[in-house]
Amino acid sequence: MIARHLPPVDHARTFARKVLVSALGTLSSPHHPDRYLELVDPLLATSVTRARITHVDRNASGSVTFTVSPARPVRFEPGSHVPLSITVDGVRHTRTYSPAYAPGAVRDGSGPIVFTVGLHPDGIVSRHLYEHAQPGLVVELGEPAGDFVLPTPRSERLILIGGGSGITPVLSMLEGLAAEGHTGAVTFLYYARTPAHVPRREALDALAALPNVEVVLVYTRSGDGALQGRFDAAHLQAVAPWFADTPVYVCGPAGLVSRVRDVYARDGAENLVHVEEFTPPTYTVDPDDATGTVSFASSGVVADNTGVTVLEHAENAGLTPEHGCRMGICHSCTAVRLSGCTRDVRTGELDSEPGTRIQICINAPVGDVAVDL
Repeated sequence: MIARHLPPVDHARTFARKVLVSALGTLSSPHHPDRYLELVDPLLATSVTRARITHVDRNASGSVTFTVSPARPVRFEPGSHVPLSITVDGVRHTRTYSPAYAPGAVRDGSGPIVFTVGLHPDGIVSRHLYEHAQPGLVVELGEPAGDFVLPTPRSERLILIGGGSGITPVLSMLEGLAAEGHTGAVTFLYYARTPAHVPRREALDALAALPNVEVVLVYTRSGDGALQGRFDAAHLQAVAPWFADTPVYVCGPAGLVSRVRDVYARDGAENLVHVEEFTPPTYTVDPDDATGTVSFASSGVVADNTGVTVLEHAENAGLTPEHGCRMGICHSCTAVRLSGCTRDVRTGELDSEPGTRIQICINAPVGDVAVDL
């Protein structure tokens, strides 16, 4: 469970702020005060948490790293993720990203936050940030969430594995361990195409200098690095032959995560694998599931069941339900399944309990299904 308690606040100041906002609400009726405050500065909005980009780094190929300064405290645990919203061509989009370790943000929610976003060729948000992120650009931040965090007490030995843009949560964990003076042995494997594709290289070099940390850079399309090629059992045997009794935290492409799971499973140690995947689950429609209709009760829309996810059915029918990551991480797309059965596209699990809240981005209808959308 992620700690969300902020330090004691100035209650007099908080009360005064509420009174001021209430008064502004009365004076600005029928509009919310934010409509007027935003004319002065978008960060003055009271109903959402906005942040302004203050620095951008495009030194690593295929990704962009940028620093934001939030208008309000945003506290998170290393490894967790934060919904980030931005408007592209007049449409608001939300995606989920893990921030880098930030002492102030971890301690009390204060200070700047750093994100590293990998470019996805068809990604609307990632491409926009990769091409257009610049100091002054304003984004919106949601509540930090996620259970991909280190437990307390810390293990005396840890393995962290990242691939591509999946470096951020595991690197955040490692930086957090270093900041708290953790002395246990930590082996960090990071997979990138070439040396030019490694983001936050300075942070990695600084951590590699610590006596209890081993940073292993592996390149899949270059002969450089301590190891070469995609992850396999030989890589772990080379740098951590004792891995079978050591917890591993891995974030990256689905193939990397799957291979790590397989290696641990061979030793009966799959319970030691903790994962975060920032890629949509691959899903093949079962023709037996694609029958009947999908009814969106609140909208009065009925669509033929084609077997895709409930979110895709809604979008194909012209609806615009709220969503974020599209992979079951951020929980921003939940809706009540009124009747029928759905299949979790990640696990294949079926569920037909009426009145259950489901994540529509990772649940596909099986036969007739009604959803409160």
